[in-house]
Amino acid sequence: MLAAHLLGHDRSWVLTHDEHVLTPAEQAAWRDLVARRLDGEPLAYLVGQREFHGLPLRVDRHVLVPRPDTETLVDWALELLAPQATAAVLDLGTGSGAIVLALVHRRPGLRAVAVDASAGALAVARGNGQALGLAVDWRQGRWFSPVQSLRFDLVVSNPPYVAEGDPHLADLRHEPIEALTAGPDGLADLRAIVADAPDHLVPGGWLLLEHGHDQAAAVAALLRGRGFAEVGSRADLAGHLRCTGGRWTAASAAPALPPHLDDAPAGFPA
Repeated sequence: MLAAHLLGHDRSWVLTHDEHVLTPAEQAAWRDLVARRLDGEPLAYLVGQREFHGLPLRVDRHVLVPRPDTETLVDWALELLAPQATAAVLDLGTGSGAIVLALVHRRPGLRAVAVDASAGALAVARGNGQALGLAVDWRQGRWFSPVQSLRFDLVVSNPPYVAEGDPHLADLRHEPIEALTAGPDGLADLRAIVADAPDHLVPGGWLLLEHGHDQAAAVAALLRGRGFAEVGSRADLAGHLRCTGGRWTAASAAPALPPHLDDAPAGFPA
């Protein structure tokens, strides 16, 4: 795959042209790529791209490399959105834009907003949206702060959930640490999102969260403790409970609700 990237061909070309001799410049570039890969740098960073839910996404060191396990969250969201072709969706901590772009690609009528605290990550996400021709309102800020009083039919997030000091972080040293760790137990950002989500959901709206392989019970407890109903989890490709979500019911909702995205001030992107 590295050779295909270096030479500008696909893998089949590389396999059928084993007589090709690298030029001195290609040899130097090849040695650099191999050294970086041996040091543990993700292949996606070396080639500048990763496929997610059938979409080619540009990635760099500003964003996490999208993982196949996160497609579990997308598939669950698509099931919930099936009867709501024009739902309002919010993606928190969007990174490369993988989740929200996959949703908009499959449900073109969605009105989508995506938030990230990193300007570099938003630049990557915005570029992916433009390259794919998918419309998303990209906003910079921490969690719900950029959407003020708006509320949504669905909120999705793959937030940082690795505990500080986790031994697996050594293998992830090339990816942005701020997108990985969340306090001593890895639940700090999940707690913050669960606590504030009801103020940004319509009655009946859903909150879906990705988390660590051993955090499903803790996240479910957070959701139930905040008043969410129909709390459940979904397993990833390895059989680990990777995503947990719940529904904010009309009975749970406060009497006074902020405006839905449909009722946003004039000029808010539809």
